[in-house]
Amino acid sequence: MFMSALHINDFNHMRFVCSAPTPRAFPAPAGPEIAFAGRSNAGKSSALNAICGRTGLARTSKTPGRTQAINFFVGEALCFADLPGYGYARVPPKTKAAWQALIEHYLGQREPLAGVVLIMDARRPLTDFDRQLLEWGGAYGLAFHLVLTKADKLPRSQQIEALRGVGRRVDGASAQLFSASKRFGIDEARETIAALAYPPDVDDL
Repeated sequence: MFMSALHINDFNHMRFVCSAPTPRAFPAPAGPEIAFAGRSNAGKSSALNAICGRTGLARTSKTPGRTQAINFFVGEALCFADLPGYGYARVPPKTKAAWQALIEHYLGQREPLAGVVLIMDARRPLTDFDRQLLEWGGAYGLAFHLVLTKADKLPRSQQIEALRGVGRRVDGASAQLFSASKRFGIDEARETIAALAYPPDVDDL
């Protein structure tokens, strides 16, 4: 993995820029961009906050599925895009369709997008919605890093099996265990994000 291109401050100094409900509202590119995606209630906001070393940077809604726009964050050498949580049953079908169109447009058309961090609950990974997102991203040749959150809620043997199971079922993506509450997996996530944003030269490997 490749951390030398970024410093921890590049994560800690992230700031909210805007909330874009449509592609026309997307901010101008400001550097390599990493998207955070995941099913509602998978712990996406908590994971993003932990990776950035900030509480409250990404708001954790008490109503799953409330986020209806892409939230953009900018650091000194890196940008994040927090995609709307998907898969929540109480969201009206029309709203779901709008979110789907927004996410698919972003994945296919956003020029600075360097990779996608897919947040999944370690106890329930690879839902149909996760697979749909992987399919969309795969069609555009995007690199994925799979983060299995809430891993602390599983015994170690089940953590290992969850990680291995995801590795067997998803080709070409890196994966890791993560817990925002117990604060493990943060350094690994940062290093992988750095490598996605600033891939090392072949000569450096």
